[in-house]
Amino acid sequence: MGQLKKKLGGFFAAASLAGPLALLGTAQAEAHVKWFCAFDVAGQPRGLEQVLCIDFEWLTALALGCLMFGCLAEGTPLGTALLNALDRVTARTRTDTSLLVRVVCGFFFVSLWNMGGIILTPELKTDAEWISWLQLGIAAMLIWRRTLPVAALGIVFLFAFATWTYGAFHLADYPVFLGIAAYLALTGLDRAPFGIRPIDVVRYSAAVTLMWASVEKWAYPDWTAPLLAAKPEMTMGASAELFMKAAGVIEFTLAFALIWTPLVRRTSAIILAAIFISAVFEFGKIDAVGHSGIIVVLLGIAADDARVAIRRRHVALAPAYYAAALACFLALYYVGHAVLYGGLAELPVI
Repeated sequence: MGQLKKKLGGFFAAASLAGPLALLGTAQAEAHVKWFCAFDVAGQPRGLEQVLCIDFEWLTALALGCLMFGCLAEGTPLGTALLNALDRVTARTRTDTSLLVRVVCGFFFVSLWNMGGIILTPELKTDAEWISWLQLGIAAMLIWRRTLPVAALGIVFLFAFATWTYGAFHLADYPVFLGIAAYLALTGLDRAPFGIRPIDVVRYSAAVTLMWASVEKWAYPDWTAPLLAAKPEMTMGASAELFMKAAGVIEFTLAFALIWTPLVRRTSAIILAAIFISAVFEFGKIDAVGHSGIIVVLLGIAADDARVAIRRRHVALAPAYYAAALACFLALYYVGHAVLYGGLAELPVI
């Protein structure tokens, strides 16, 4: 009986956290901890037996229920009305998405040039002065549509240089930069290979980025301990352990939703953008600059009016695809870390 009460208590605590976390964002949930706290990528992540606990299972079930509810609602007249309303509200953003991405990316690269000593994100430091000038050059290439592919090549080069310097596992946090580069190149060339639109490419890259980041919250919750100690109100009375699990589950679910049906992904993009923007008020200009690219991408996704006919399989297959994505990212993270930093002898056991 005592064990049952404990499990039920964990479930209700998780349920009470999930709503406020999703709606209010709790800025920390999307503040990139590597920009503000000490971290060690090569350090041993928390064991899977500690991650896949009863609270994690309840949180995942709750998140999956919300996802399926969104899928069910989308195929109803209410869902159609919501999509029509979103189309009207985001009409100007949709028309100017390409321009907004170019302007915000220009702001981003000019800011990096002004800060100096940074490769793409605040924690990727460099002593090479030419990196700053290259980033200013990328900003200049964003002015003209025909030079967007040149800007895209510059971003890919910087990503490759950072990977060479810091390792592939560290840069796995940032595939969204490659998505933005692809978006710029395809927009400049006016191409949609195999019918895949530029906004779809960057949407998938944003989803992968955020799903990977959510696994990191479960694997290294201790990285965030200094932030939670400095701002204990962010946990809303929950334990740090439960808070980090809830933050990761919410982020993973919202990221997965970006690759699902139109209303679900547009709603997810709006929630994620609100979370990122709220984090700026907590963490200041570093967060504003660092997350400006993904914020403008999320706004573009929220404005995208492409629609598909919603069928029963979208609801029925949601749990299977969600579970597959969760298993794949957990495996990629833990196996990848073990191979790169610990050798095959360190492979995790579930």
